[in-house]
Order: sequence, then structure tokens, then C-alpha cells
Amino acid sequence: MAHRIALVPGDGIGNEVLPEGVRLLDHLAAQTDGLAFEYTHLDWGAERYLRDGVSLPEGAIEWLQSDIDAIFLGALGDPRVKGQQHARDILLGMRFKLDLYVNFRPITLLDARKCPLKNKGPEDVDIVVFRENTEGVYTGIGGQFKRGTPDEVAIEAEMNTRKGVERIIRAAFEYAEEHGRKSVCMSDKANAMRHGHDLWQRAFKEVASEYPAIENFHLYVDVLAMELVRAPERFEVIVTNNLFGDIITDLGAQIQGGIGLAGSGNIHPGKVSLFEPVHGSAPDIAGQGKANPLATFLSAGMMLTFLGHPELETRIQNAVQQTLLADEVTPELGGTLTTSQVTDRVLARL
Repeated sequence: MAHRIALVPGDGIGNEVLPEGVRLLDHLAAQTDGLAFEYTHLDWGAERYLRDGVSLPEGAIEWLQSDIDAIFLGALGDPRVKGQQHARDILLGMRFKLDLYVNFRPITLLDARKCPLKNKGPEDVDIVVFRENTEGVYTGIGGQFKRGTPDEVAIEAEMNTRKGVERIIRAAFEYAEEHGRKSVCMSDKANAMRHGHDLWQRAFKEVASEYPAIENFHLYVDVLAMELVRAPERFEVIVTNNLFGDIITDLGAQIQGGIGLAGSGNIHPGKVSLFEPVHGSAPDIAGQGKANPLATFLSAGMMLTFLGHPELETRIQNAVQQTLLADEVTPELGGTLTTSQVTDRVLARL
């Protein structure tokens, strides 16, 4: 049976990099016995929102759950939409309503020349971050009182549940055990956020006790940020909450060579999950052929592993690395190639 893939190009350069990702998938399918894809193209994005006010259509979540194996997303964000309402509705809507509780972000340095840290190479930057993806301060709990007056009050509440905290921590330990990683670091701010992050502290200790062969340690998030810059080799697996994970993984993206090399998965094991590059829609370069497709390819690799083809992710990562080392890249990474030309180089290596 073909893997059923929902394609959401979205906005800006999402419409340029996602078709290149499809070229990659089709190339691999042509090379691999028994591998096939069945695509459904979706027009979810700013154009549709501005045209008819629809962001995530009615019934979309139920359809994704019943008819789709994975979602492949380009990018969302358009300056014409006030507050990026459509992007929040679509991306956060899918994350929350599909219960995609694992935000999976590898921080892998493929080309030492791209790392801004002195004397750090691929052997020093090989980290996986498990960011809790459905709770924290991104749930929208809170409100505003006396808005627009000198007495305005704005409250943003952080939500942590025992179920949510424990399952993301357990996912991090299970990954470490399955992939031969020797340590898991949990990061919070329990010294200042005593209620919610006390739950993280207790859950981490209890889950860690079930995995005695894996070293566990804790760092406050400010210390973690400093240590990622000073000594990224300290870390193999990191688990943290939604807000801190959002920040730390973008720091990690720069360490690995830039946001254009950062892919991600929004995953619920065994259920439909979503894979996307994290570089955003970059409207300033949209339509110019300058978009870097490599993060899209790395996200496609994660999707293939999720679908049961880890050997194909390894092949993709190797081809991307060889392309980087050959300087066959877009201007963002110091090269002269167009988006489609970079794809040509990667496919040739595959």
C-alpha cells in the first residue's frame, strides 16, 4: 500500500521547498521496491484565508486521523494576515487537535564550517531535543482585562499535566534506550516556577528510575543555553517544555549551521504525524529561487523513518551532507545555486 501523505505548502517559500521535497520522495520511490506515495494537495494557507476566511477547514482533523499517514508541511506565515491568525489556527490546531505531543528536533552538525562555535565539529554536535508540544504557555489560557487602558492586565497561564509531562519524558528515555544514547538532560526553571516545574522535577526522577542504564541530569534552562554554546558535546538527548524547547531548538539550529538546515517532526507515535522545516515562510525571498530546500529534505527523512524506512533517512542525510561539503548550496549558505539546482545535486547523490 502507498503511504498517504497530505501536502500543505502553506505560504511564501513553503510553495517552493515542498515541491522539491516531493521530488525527493518520488525519486526514492522510483529507486525502492515497494515504496509508493499517494498525495493529497491542500490549499491551507494565507491565500485561502484571505479569500474566504477559512484556515483549518471543518472536518479536517477527522479526515487526517482516518485517511492520512503523515502530513508534509512547507511553511506558514504571511505579512498580510494580522497576527498570523491563519498560521496559528492551522499549525497549532493540528498540533493540539491531533495530540502531536512530541516535537522532535535533531541538532546535527553536518558541515563543521557552518558551526559558529570555535573548534566544534560533527562529533561535538549530535543532539536530539524532545519538546513537549501540546501544553505549557502555548495553550492560550489567560486573558486581558481593561485592554488599552493604563490599568491593563494581561495573563498568560502555563498548563502542565502529569500525563503530558510524563509521556514526553518517557519518550525521551525510550529514544535514548533504542538509539544507544547514554544520557538524558531535563531542563526547566523550577527555582522560579515552583508549581508547574516541580511536577517536571518529580516526573523526571520517577521516569528516570525506570532506565538505570541511562545517565540523567537536570539543568535550569538558562544554564542549558549557556552550556549548549560552551560545550554542546555534553548533550545527547534533551527534554523540556513547550516554550523552552521552542527557544533552545532555535539556538541549536544556529549551532548546526543555520535555520535552513533544521527539520522537525510533530509526532504522536502510531498516529498521523506532521513533518516540517522550521525556517518559516521567508516572504522577503519568496519566488526568487533562493529558498534552501535542505531542511525540507531532512524533514522528509524523519517522515520516512516514522513511516518505517529509517535506512532512507540515513541516505538522505548523507546526500545532504555531501552536497553541503561540496558547497552546492543556495546563497543563504554562501553558494550560488537555485532551489531546484540544489535538489538536482542531492538527487544525483542519491
